[in-house]
Amino acid sequence: MTQLVLIGIGAGAATALLFASVASGSLISVLLFYLAPLPILIAALGWSHWAGLIAAVFASAGLAVVFGSFMFLAFLLGIGLPAWWLGYLALLGRPTGQPAPNDMEWYPAGSLVVWVAILGALIVIAALINFGAGEGDSRNAMRNAIERMLRMQMRAPKGPPLDINRTVEILMVVLPPAAAVVTTITNTLNLWLAGRIVSVSGRMKRPLPDLSAMRFPPYAPLLTGAALAVSFLPGMVGTAGLVLATAMLVAFAILGLAVLHTITRGVNARMLLLGSVYASVIVMLWPALFLILLGLADTALDIRGRVAGRRGPPTPST
Repeated sequence: MTQLVLIGIGAGAATALLFASVASGSLISVLLFYLAPLPILIAALGWSHWAGLIAAVFASAGLAVVFGSFMFLAFLLGIGLPAWWLGYLALLGRPTGQPAPNDMEWYPAGSLVVWVAILGALIVIAALINFGAGEGDSRNAMRNAIERMLRMQMRAPKGPPLDINRTVEILMVVLPPAAAVVTTITNTLNLWLAGRIVSVSGRMKRPLPDLSAMRFPPYAPLLTGAALAVSFLPGMVGTAGLVLATAMLVAFAILGLAVLHTITRGVNARMLLLGSVYASVIVMLWPALFLILLGLADTALDIRGRVAGRRGPPTPST
């Protein structure tokens, strides 16, 4: 137990430093800020979810001492507990009664990605609610914050003049789903990176999953459809639905990449094809729509199973 506490304290200190680095305002500090959940995930995956929980609480307490008591709950709910929960789920397993290495059935990778999306949406929704006590207060507070940011930009010596009202209206619509995209992607990358680091160290209790074979639970498309329907409602309820729908669509884009990795096996110039897809998504963004459709189609039609059936069993080596 002493080791878990020490590991948790060390990971919590590293997390707090990564998070607080954003105060410097440098470009590298933004990257460090997004890596803040990583030490918590490493502690949870490499030692125990208890170590991850201690790290989350210790980091929250340390930041509260420096930045004020509000930061305790803000960090704990926004970064600490989501990272701990993902680490906890990743180590969930049950015996299968079969001999090793298949003696344990671990929590599916696809379900972990869906949880990343759900948690990312909840974090953004909680941040939006935090702008005010009521729906009107929240929207007004967010509007005021955006206006202050834009007016500071207008006072800068460079850049064309901005139409404040029009720009604020656009950002009011764009920022919540954009935040959901960033949160979902960064938490997915942090979970993947933590798994790799812990696996290299030899402390990983479960084998690294084959991400190209992951599948989403049956409720994932239903949740996405329901969130899309709610997004058409007015006010904060519609915004919350849009945030959740966006996070889930990002998850399906990740699934689409997994499908693409599977169905292109054995294809000539596979690496060039995959590299072009990754580059186009990063540079232009809109090709991610095709990945979303591919992920949804695979969930409904089992594209990977159909492709594998057409290829037949692998040829035995001689």
